[in-house]
Amino acid sequence: MSEKDDRFSQAFKEILSGGLTRTLLAIILGFLVGALFMIVSNKEFIEALGYFFSRPADAFAAAWNVVANGYGALFRGAIFNADADSFEKAIRPITETLRLGAPLIAAGLGIGLTFRVGLFNIGGTGQLIFGMIFATWVATRLELPFVIHMLVAVIAGILGATFLGALVGYLKARTGAHEVILTIMFNYVAISIFTFLMRDPNLLQEERATGNPKADPAAETALLPKIFGDEFSVHFGLIFALVAVVVYWWLMERSTIGYRLRMVGHNPDAAESAGVNVKRTYVIAMALSAAFVGVAAGNQALGTSIGVIPSSHANIGFDAITVALLGGSSAPGILLAGLLFGAFKAGGPSMQVIGISPEVLGIVQAAIVLFIAAPPLIRALFRLPKPQTTNALAAIRDRFFRKGGAK
Repeated sequence: MSEKDDRFSQAFKEILSGGLTRTLLAIILGFLVGALFMIVSNKEFIEALGYFFSRPADAFAAAWNVVANGYGALFRGAIFNADADSFEKAIRPITETLRLGAPLIAAGLGIGLTFRVGLFNIGGTGQLIFGMIFATWVATRLELPFVIHMLVAVIAGILGATFLGALVGYLKARTGAHEVILTIMFNYVAISIFTFLMRDPNLLQEERATGNPKADPAAETALLPKIFGDEFSVHFGLIFALVAVVVYWWLMERSTIGYRLRMVGHNPDAAESAGVNVKRTYVIAMALSAAFVGVAAGNQALGTSIGVIPSSHANIGFDAITVALLGGSSAPGILLAGLLFGAFKAGGPSMQVIGISPEVLGIVQAAIVLFIAAPPLIRALFRLPKPQTTNALAAIRDRFFRKGGAK
């Protein structure tokens, strides 16, 4: 084999063993699992199985039709509706994907940050709710000029979420309590506080609620403005999410703080030997993680004019975990994963209209995460080579210890 062929073969192996290849294969397998569930629950397919050996083509046709119609409806509901009678209606699905994907992207960045530090933030829901409390209070109780009111409310949402995240980090650093337990418990605390504030007069609602708790609508000056006019629902929450992606990339890949966060995530003991204050880093990591979740909180609190309710968190805090896993905790990956899950949310109703259970998309999402979380399974199924490259932080650590830097 020539040197050129050897280099080509080596590069090809690097591509096959990379995370991007495994991610794409996991997504494909996830859709295949969803297709299987659509097929086995289809009435026509089940009836065709009764005479499969006499006319097998009927079963195959029924299987193909239900999968094509199901994923076709997903495409029309999430990307482009070619059957619409106007251009605005035809492109509305993609704008809904962007709108629903924006908070997933922002919250996914926050969860992904803790993954990079070796932590597991399960408290996205509680942090998002705390952010919504602060943002809603500013949006309903302060009178400020347009734009300024919106920006102050968004900043308040970020600060509210950051407060809860920093508290978790402080308790972990101070007492050694596990962040998973802390964040799960704070989720319940946040939901109860949010509901209490919406039931009590003069807090988030001027008149005592007689039915379901609901906050006062945000002032018009605090609402996130629509990007493409009133024809579409997508608003400036998307812009804030994209800005958060850039900030996250710079923070984790170019800043000194990001380097320390990654050092602690790779090996806390080695990082401490190198002079990094690990406990302080945990507090900073949880605070920064919650700050990104706070961007999603501003999106939820200020994106609607009808007032938030206890379920306005929309399980974004938990969905963000799957987004971060699928995106590999990288800025571009989380951006694409958030858009994919936003497409699932936007296209789900279209699938339900044609008789396909919306839970199928939940199965697809779960299958994707399952395959993402099990790289050896993907490599075994597709006979992919093992990764050849070593982690950059691992190389730095190995050089450090080989030189006798740690005594």
